[in-house]
Amino acid sequence: MMNTAAINHRPDSEFAYLYQKNLMHIRLKTAKNDVKKVELLHGDTYTLGDEKWYQTPLVMEKYLTTEQHDYWVVATSEPYKRMAYGFKVTGLDDSEVFYGDHGCFPADKQYLEMPNNYFRMPYFHEADRFKAPTWVKNTVWYQIFPERFANGDQSNDPKGTLPWGSKNPDRQDFFGGDLQGVLNHLDHLTELGINGLYFCPIFKAHSNHKYDTIDYFEIDPDFGDKVLFKKLVEECHQRGIKVMLDAVFNHMGDTSPQWQDVLQKGAASKFADWFHINEFPVSYKEGANFEDAYDITYDVFAFTPHMPKLNTANPEVKKYLLEIAEYWIKEFDIDAWRLDVANEVDHAFWREFRQVCDAAKDDFYILGEIWHSSQSWLNGDEFTAVMNYAYTDAISGAFVKKEITLAKMVSEINRQLMLYRDQTNQVQFNVLDSHDTPRILTEAKNDKDLMKQVEAFTYLQPGVPCIYYGDEFAMTGKMDPDCRKCMVWEKSEQDLDMFDFFKKLVKFRRDFAEILSAGQMVWESVDLAKQQIVLVRKLADKQIFGYFNLAENETTVNIKGEIILSNGFRADKKLGPKGFVITKEN
Repeated sequence: MMNTAAINHRPDSEFAYLYQKNLMHIRLKTAKNDVKKVELLHGDTYTLGDEKWYQTPLVMEKYLTTEQHDYWVVATSEPYKRMAYGFKVTGLDDSEVFYGDHGCFPADKQYLEMPNNYFRMPYFHEADRFKAPTWVKNTVWYQIFPERFANGDQSNDPKGTLPWGSKNPDRQDFFGGDLQGVLNHLDHLTELGINGLYFCPIFKAHSNHKYDTIDYFEIDPDFGDKVLFKKLVEECHQRGIKVMLDAVFNHMGDTSPQWQDVLQKGAASKFADWFHINEFPVSYKEGANFEDAYDITYDVFAFTPHMPKLNTANPEVKKYLLEIAEYWIKEFDIDAWRLDVANEVDHAFWREFRQVCDAAKDDFYILGEIWHSSQSWLNGDEFTAVMNYAYTDAISGAFVKKEITLAKMVSEINRQLMLYRDQTNQVQFNVLDSHDTPRILTEAKNDKDLMKQVEAFTYLQPGVPCIYYGDEFAMTGKMDPDCRKCMVWEKSEQDLDMFDFFKKLVKFRRDFAEILSAGQMVWESVDLAKQQIVLVRKLADKQIFGYFNLAENETTVNIKGEIILSNGFRADKKLGPKGFVITKEN
């Protein structure tokens, strides 16, 4: 018996959406290995009775599979601009059901001719189609933690600045990194080949990380000024590098003038409703660590009393923050916002934020920091993408940490891809490490071959990759703050072999951006016994093959096509442990 309870579809969602103008993508989910065939019955909403278009079904392709489900897909481009549709599902025993807006029915004529049984796309509104900036799909990002990248101007060093790289960082340490340091090293970034710069916050703040904002309209004086930042953006744009700024609209720093006014005046402060205050006077009790506290009388980020949460439903707060969003786009021509703790801010605010950004600049990229499933933020009216931690955690979990099996990794990757529209997957932000995680080489226990392998596998995925500063020189670091070490600029301390590898990796991603962005995922082989994977990315007649050996012993690999990039692959076709080879075939 077919498991009809497992059949699932939602109209106007990642299951049914306009991919391009008048080109619909339709998906259906069924129980794994439970269905032989799925056909799409579709046509103009108002012609079912006359044209009986259910008699000319469109066969769907069984595409990606998880541990529990199969996903069926089809693309359809029709002359009409509205659609009614349903599914004819055939089980392994050749039983048939019709699945539509009211669930499952026998696949009989009487049910197939009932218009109300069908799902609807009432009209193909181009205004509602999820649109991702084309340039993002061709981008390899580079993340900079400004306080630790380079000290280019010692005159703006904060009091107590330590000599560059003199120790592993503690939470309160300053080493003098600034925007001039970034400007001084643009040649390095150009040589690496990246074409997108993602800055952690650069606005005036108390801490070294700058996520406790004091003034969103000012560059932190430890980093420079607006004249310098404008010059930096212009220099980046001349080199073909896009610029993304990081903003925290979930909370402010407790040294901001708004919060200080609340401390002084309590409930009488004109900023009292700017925050989520549960009791006056505002107070907290010190915890064991600097950022931990208890008995806090106001809402904060996590349990950090120094970061009071903003009330983004307050019209004055909303106006203030939206002016910030517009200001840095119009005055400094930035190309993207990365939004910290984005999941804890209300959807109504983000919808207005999106409108402001789109009005200020065409093809603007909005990236939300969300570590979990994010469908409600990715319907086209809020964010363009999210930091794709859930996706890359599956990769790291199998390749590096060995916490999950290859089968589980493939299942999770496929599940994640089916959570979102294809145009969303193409611009998701793929990170293996960041300022909030241990560095990938440390996670790999300093195994550089393993690091190269997992990087190569990640660069094969849909979405856009990001390099955390210093990874190209094989820097190490445990969890924050250790992952925020000073960038290694002494040649004698740089791993130039790793740098050469990253240059080749970035070039590969940019050279084949189209197929790696929009191509199909084909798991040609996932051999659990041999611990080997062959992943193919396919677009029309072009194919990219990735061969990966996760075993502890070498293996023979019969590759197809011309080699583009490899590590541990010999002329006798032996692929070593933690080795990979990537090829192309037209």
